Amino acid sequence: MAQETGTKETAKILVVDDVDTNRFVLRDIICEMGYLPVLAENGVQALKIVNRIRPQLIILDIAMPEMDGYEFCKLMKGNPDTRDIPIIFISAFDDPSDVVKGFDLGGEDYITKPFISREVKARLRLHLRLYDTNNELMEMNRRLQTSVSEQLHQLEMEKKNVLYALIRVARENACYDENHMERLSYNCRVLAEAMQLSAEYGNMISDSFIDTIELAAPLCDLGNVAIPTELLQKRGSLLPEELEVIRTHVSIGARILQDIKATGDYNDFLEMSIDIAWYHHENWDGSGYPYGKKGAEIPLSAQIVSVASAYCALTENRAYRDSYHIEEALSMMEADAGKKYNPDIFRIICKIHRQLH
Repeated sequence: MAQETGTKETAKILVVDDVDTNRFVLRDIICEMGYLPVLAENGVQALKIVNRIRPQLIILDIAMPEMDGYEFCKLMKGNPDTRDIPIIFISAFDDPSDVVKGFDLGGEDYITKPFISREVKARLRLHLRLYDTNNELMEMNRRLQTSVSEQLHQLEMEKKNVLYALIRVARENACYDENHMERLSYNCRVLAEAMQLSAEYGNMISDSFIDTIELAAPLCDLGNVAIPTELLQKRGSLLPEELEVIRTHVSIGARILQDIKATGDYNDFLEMSIDIAWYHHENWDGSGYPYGKKGAEIPLSAQIVSVASAYCALTENRAYRDSYHIEEALSMMEADAGKKYNPDIFRIICKIHRQLH
């Protein structure tokens, strides 16, 4: 006889009973329904079988030697890999307390002996259909979660593409080198990796932090997209009022990022990008802008970008000067270590400068 449910493969039903007659009666009923019976004489033997095959249903006697049905059920329901397998208890006892205990342990149903074939078939058919339905729902949920995750990932990528397009405009406005974004990303990653290996920062920098700062660092000057080009490219000294306009790029960039973040869920990339945009011009001694934060008040990501971006700026051509040699740039930065830059981070970048671009 063909199997009676929509399972894609013949359902395997494990029968656990120490009485031969009971096992063979249930075996014959299961075979009549078109399913595959698997027999075990006790709970210990049944555990080995479950580890070898995955039954779709378990028929379980309560009173057995070595391991009774309650103990076996408790083990099944306590294991994430087997907790969804439905268990039907069988027993010659019909004490309500026995029934309640079986349900409390996670059993799905209860059949008393002696067996009535039609009742057993109806119970098995019901729980196999429920098992199939539950599996279908879990698969649909998995597919839905995958689809949603893919869509969210696509949205995040589109956001990043828009941001990177804006920062390229900002880079062109300021006449930065064409590979400025790539250098800053790479150098921030290399610096963060070196810091991860240090005693001071090893417990503060994760692999995820390193991946994120590589993506977020170039957005530090996003606000330059709204600063007049003539100010960004001015060769002479800036007037005080012009300097104030230049400094607004931190708030402009941070607010652009905050507006984008407000349209979606929490995102580490945007969180770090906002911190970097706001605080990458704060100085270690508190003399920076926009808030005059100092020391550990400045987010670590912004501290890293502050050092790396200064290095990139000095070793790149600008509209108003040529690039400095690496040793000359580091010498100039050394004078500001402890003032503009975290001296520990500066010390690390000096050690790894040959790895930088």
